[in-house]
This record gives sequence, C-alpha cells and structure tokens, in this order.
Amino acid sequence: MSTPPEGLPVYRVMTGPDDAAFCQRVSEALELGYELHEGPAITHNGKTIVIAQALVWRGRR
Repeated sequence: MSTPPEGLPVYRVMTGPDDAAFCQRVSEALELGYELHEGPAITHNGKTIVIAQALVWRGRR
C-alpha cells in the first residue's frame, strides 16, 4: 500500500496523557504501517505527563 489507509495523512502527531489508551493508539498506527519519527516529546501539565509522538507513513513492507 503506497498511501495511508482511510485518507489518513502521511505525517501524524499523536498527543495525549501517558496511559494505556495513548500507547494503544500509537500501536494501532504502527500496525497500519506508520513508523515512529524520532523519539517522543514529554511534558507535564500540572496533573499528568503528556506525550507527543510523531509518526510517518512508510507503508507496509
């Protein structure tokens, strides 16, 4: 597949609290064929740790 499925963009940034739901969303993108772009950005909003992870479409190999 040369383009992302369902009209998804080639480059995506996922953000959210550092929890199982965020990890699941990133895992699902990896299963689709996205690859991690660099390491995550991590911050704290005063209550929880927040993660941002960039992903790039490379397609299924």
